[in-house]
Amino acid sequence: MSAFSSIIIEINFPSAVAAKAQAGTQESATDAKAAETVQAVEEIVDNPVCIKDLEPIAKRKISSSAWSYYSTGAMDEETMRNNVDSFSRIRIRPRVLRDVSNIDTTVTLFGHTYASPVGISPTAMMKLCHADGEAGVARAVAGLNQAQTLSTFTTMSLEDVAKAARSVPDYPFKSAARIPNLWFQLYIVEDRHKAEQLVRRADAAGYSALVVTVDTPQLGRRLHTIREPFKLPTDMTHANFEGNSDSLAAINTAVDASVNWNRDISWLRSITKLPIIVKGILTAEDAELAVQAGVDAIGVSNHGGRQLDSVPSSIEALPEIARAVKGRVPIILDGGVRKGTDVFKALALGATYVCVGRPSLYALAYDGEEGVRKMLGFLNEELRLAMTLAGATKVKDINRNFIRAETEYSRL
Repeated sequence: MSAFSSIIIEINFPSAVAAKAQAGTQESATDAKAAETVQAVEEIVDNPVCIKDLEPIAKRKISSSAWSYYSTGAMDEETMRNNVDSFSRIRIRPRVLRDVSNIDTTVTLFGHTYASPVGISPTAMMKLCHADGEAGVARAVAGLNQAQTLSTFTTMSLEDVAKAARSVPDYPFKSAARIPNLWFQLYIVEDRHKAEQLVRRADAAGYSALVVTVDTPQLGRRLHTIREPFKLPTDMTHANFEGNSDSLAAINTAVDASVNWNRDISWLRSITKLPIIVKGILTAEDAELAVQAGVDAIGVSNHGGRQLDSVPSSIEALPEIARAVKGRVPIILDGGVRKGTDVFKALALGATYVCVGRPSLYALAYDGEEGVRKMLGFLNEELRLAMTLAGATKVKDINRNFIRAETEYSRL
């Protein structure tokens, strides 16, 4: 070995040792941080105190395929993110020195008085989250006197879910013709006979409203599920249909792109006396058409950002729809609701009832029926607190005077 080589070794060796030591230190720091994160999540598992705490728990508990299906949206997911973020651009204007010793969160809809203006949106295939599935959610809402909209594409039959709601101890509607806490969501599938069968089955089972999803003539382009195609596990089925429709392709081929105002709303009205809610409205023009078509309520929704990306968030679309409707029919909003203050803001902007979708899945993954009960409890108590601190004693008193919400979209 030459003297030159020897010198190089003598000079560089300490640097190499130092670099290795530094790398080891960084790796240890990274491991320590990861361990702290795991510990923090484990602590949350023991005592989640808000919906935000439930999301990381759900991610750990369900399969990566199910998580990808539930947690992602269409294309770049602009709308999905904006659904949540839009609420932060709205400010509450609280009133003080008002008697708020008695807060009333009840709201009357379709002739029934619910304990809270918060319910569950239709979400598909709930047994992917927990064995309690849709029945667990039904028991939770029935026990709390809130509402669940059951998806067409469930992992438990609509009849079994109805039985679950009636099984709640001391449930006042055990033998009643209608279960006010259960609504049924319908895709008007291409086979009208199948669609009619679903409506008649829901009617016979006691569901109290029909929620017609109108924003899905075709499934949106969801890049995550294109990269990782979703299929139901072999031990699950779309229980409201014959056979095992085990892929999203089955849903995509079932929906009908020809559904329209002139034919299909009147057709539904001819086969059921249930209240009809049209879900998926984002414009004043369609809200007016819905009222003219004789619907009983309007659902302001962008399908959780899973259909057409770059549409307004639900809360952004709500003001123009409320102005168009002018109180003629109730307005039900879903999309991005994560806190009681979000519910308050939606009510102030014209919603009658507010629903959550993904949070119900997070809650179900956390602890089945009890998890859903806990999640709804978060929202109910947070809403009650928001009303107390804002100076509104009744849901009907919450109006635009309680908020300031001016965005570029609202000025268009």
